[in-house]
Amino acid sequence: MTLPATTHELSHWREDFPIFGHTTYLNSCSLGALSRASRERVVTFLDQWDTRGAANWYDTWWASLGELRRRYARLIGAAPDEIALHPSVSSILGVVASALDTTRTRIVTTTLDFPTVPYQWLGRNTEVVLLESPDGISVPIEAFERAVDHNTALLVTSHVYFTSGAIQDIDTIGAIARRAGALSLIDGYQGAGQVPVDVRSSTIDFYCSGGLKWLLGGTGVCFLWANRDTTHELLPTTTGWFADRDQFRFDPTAMTLHSDARRFETGTPPLMPVYAQLGGLDVLEAAGADAIRRVTASLTEDLIVEAGQLGLRPKVHPDPRHRSAIVMLPRDNPAEDVARLAERGFIVDARPGHVRVSPYFYNIADDHRAMLEALLSA
Repeated sequence: MTLPATTHELSHWREDFPIFGHTTYLNSCSLGALSRASRERVVTFLDQWDTRGAANWYDTWWASLGELRRRYARLIGAAPDEIALHPSVSSILGVVASALDTTRTRIVTTTLDFPTVPYQWLGRNTEVVLLESPDGISVPIEAFERAVDHNTALLVTSHVYFTSGAIQDIDTIGAIARRAGALSLIDGYQGAGQVPVDVRSSTIDFYCSGGLKWLLGGTGVCFLWANRDTTHELLPTTTGWFADRDQFRFDPTAMTLHSDARRFETGTPPLMPVYAQLGGLDVLEAAGADAIRRVTASLTEDLIVEAGQLGLRPKVHPDPRHRSAIVMLPRDNPAEDVARLAERGFIVDARPGHVRVSPYFYNIADDHRAMLEALLSA
């Protein structure tokens, strides 16, 4: 489907993102644009802080944490008791690492995953297997099958590769881990929001994501989905007082972990990011996951076609069904290109050897078409 250059079924949402009043924003895979809804939610939090201070904890703020767990769960087809809140994916990985079976010492991941993923295990007493990509776009399923064995504690990889935008078959990946008795964790930071997710119908054990990118919540708020059927008996040793079922006893001599996913939480969640994320979810839920995927995929395909016609060779998955809204444009000096585009009002990003462009449902085709013209102009 080819979208009109200036409009589509969700283009009215553009008015809710003030950044488009002064720039052309095509960098949602680095940071989602700020919505009016998120700004209003943050102002509400600041008013609560100013008016009642810590008294908000006992009703308003506690309820907001519960609301966020419920809405994250709804986003990915989970139950609220399967959601743990964190400030970052690094925090999530540290807690999960501390709960793994120590008699299994192999961790399987890939060279296409964000460095946070392997970094968590490089300093531990583990064998980290980094699967190579033959094309720089994806890793064959057969490579996972060969690498995962009965000494594997965890298979951890991305839903969508930040390096290429390729969407992985996470159900098959989960099944590979399960057959070997290993756990699986999917880093969904580039997936949830732009790609519909249904964890309950999958074979994976953990899924994590956060507000920074496609969930429109900004920095400082992430979630871990922990499959109640396979993970709620694990005993993390990296922990904090929010993991304690009786946390308000303030007893330093004994700790009993929650019986649900909150056993994977640590310290006090950052409230301002929680409110920003609730605003982002307001927008995403109103726009609708299927419509967001449909519009974003159409914009992505238009960008790929236009770039190809202009002589560029986008590095994307050859099958459109496995493409996300991350398009890598090979360039000799991407950092210089990004700086030059920013001077002309286009916000994209640079990665080694590429200019990275990421349209979202609040974009229109005119955005990337004008950006491509500016990119190739002298």
